[in-house]
Amino acid sequence: MSAAYVPPFPARPAKALNPLSALVKARRNLLSIWHEGAFERFIMPAVLPGRKILVVNGVDAIKRVFLDNHDTYNAKSPQMRKALTPLLGDGLFVSDGDVWRRRRAMVAPAIESAQLPNYAPLMVACAEQTAARWEQAPAGSTLDLLEEMAILTARIIGRTVFGDGITDAEAARVVRGFSAYQAVIEQMDILSMLGGPSWLSSGRPNRKAVAAASEVQGMVDLILKRAGADARNMRLAASLLAAAEGVEDDPAAAIRNEAIVLFMAGHETTANALAWTWSLIAHAPDVEARLHAELAAVLGGRSPTLADFTALPYTRAIFEEALRLYPPVPLLSREALAPDVLRGHTVSPGDIIVVAPWLVHRHKAYWREPDAFRPERFLAGSEEKPPKFAYIPFSGGARICLGARFGLVEAVLTIATLAQRFRLIAPPGHSPEIDCRLTLRPKGGMHLRLERRP
Repeated sequence: MSAAYVPPFPARPAKALNPLSALVKARRNLLSIWHEGAFERFIMPAVLPGRKILVVNGVDAIKRVFLDNHDTYNAKSPQMRKALTPLLGDGLFVSDGDVWRRRRAMVAPAIESAQLPNYAPLMVACAEQTAARWEQAPAGSTLDLLEEMAILTARIIGRTVFGDGITDAEAARVVRGFSAYQAVIEQMDILSMLGGPSWLSSGRPNRKAVAAASEVQGMVDLILKRAGADARNMRLAASLLAAAEGVEDDPAAAIRNEAIVLFMAGHETTANALAWTWSLIAHAPDVEARLHAELAAVLGGRSPTLADFTALPYTRAIFEEALRLYPPVPLLSREALAPDVLRGHTVSPGDIIVVAPWLVHRHKAYWREPDAFRPERFLAGSEEKPPKFAYIPFSGGARICLGARFGLVEAVLTIATLAQRFRLIAPPGHSPEIDCRLTLRPKGGMHLRLERRP
C-alpha cells in the first residue's frame, strides 16, 4: 500500500505570532496564524488591550467548556454574534440563554434521527438528479465540485425544510446570498475574529453584507408566506410552525430565522465537506479502490437507502476523515459569563475561549500522522480512536449540531450514489487552497475532471 496522501494546508509560521500580528494576518486567512507548536499545546493564552483569549486544545478543557460547565460558556463570542446576527437574527446558532433553550427545544424534534426515514429517500433522489445531469456532460468535462455539491445540498435542504414550497431557482438564490454574505462579512468585524477589543472594529454597517442578508431573509419570507396556506407542503418548516405557535412572541420571525439556520447549516457545511471529500479521494487511489469495492459488495449498482448507511462503514470513514482534515467551522468561540479555571488558567467574565477544530483535529497528541488522509482511523476496532472531544466537526456538548446525523447520512448516501457511476480525477498539479471565512471552503472552487465508470 502506498503512503498516505497528505493534502495541502496553509504554511505554518516558525514561531508563535504576537496577538496583534495574528489578528492582522487573520484578515487574509484565519488558519495561517497557527505555528507548528500550536498543534502540540493544550492551552494557549493571549492578552489584547481590554481582552483576554484562551485557545483551548486539551480535551479535558474542551469537555469542561462544551459540557461540564457549559452554562459558564453558553454565549457566543461578540465577534460571532456581530458576524452572524445580521443574517440569522436570533437563530439557534447565535442565540444564548433562554432564547437558545427555547429554540433548541423547538428545532430538535424536527431534525432528530427519528425523522431520517422521511428524509433519506429525498437525499437519494436529489443525488440521482445530479448523476443524471452529469451523464449528459461531455466526456472529460471539468466540474467545479464546490458548485456541484452546493446545488445538490441546497436542493436537499430546501426540499427538507420547505417541501414543495421552494423551487430550485429560489434555492439557488438563497445559496448565492449565503456566498455573497461570506465574501464580505469579515470586513464587518475581522479584527475581533478571535475576540479582539471592540475599538478595533469600525462599527459601521457593511452595506454589502446587509444587502446579502436581506436577499436571503426576503426569499425565505416569501417562500414561507406562499407555503403558509398549506403547511403540509413545508415539511420541516411545518414542524417549526407548530412548535413556535403560542411560545414565540413573533412566530413568523422565529421560523424564518431557524429556517435560515437550518438552510445554512444543511447546505453550506455539507457542500464544503463533500467538495473536500472528492478531492481527497481523487488523490488517494488506494482509498478510491477500497471505496468502490465496498459499494460494489453492498449495493451492486442499485441506489442506496437509509438501511445501507450502517453497511457502508468505509464510505462513512472517508467523509469523517474529510471532516477531520477540513472541519466546516474551523474555529469556535465562546464568551465566559462567570469565573472559572481551565488547566490552571483563571477565566474571568468577558474572556474569550477559542476551541479550534482545525488545531484539535491535527493535534499531535491525539492523532497518528495528523496531516495525512487515513480514513481507516475511523473504522470500528481501530487502535487510533481518539479521545472524546478530540473530534468535534459538529461542535460538542450542549451545543452540538442538531443536524449532525442528518449531515452524515446525507453525505454517505450522496457519495454512494455518485461514486458508483463516476470517478473524479485531479488534474496534474492540482493543489487546492483553503479559503477560511465563516466556513472552510476550497479557494476558487474545487475543479476536478469527470470520468464515467464502466
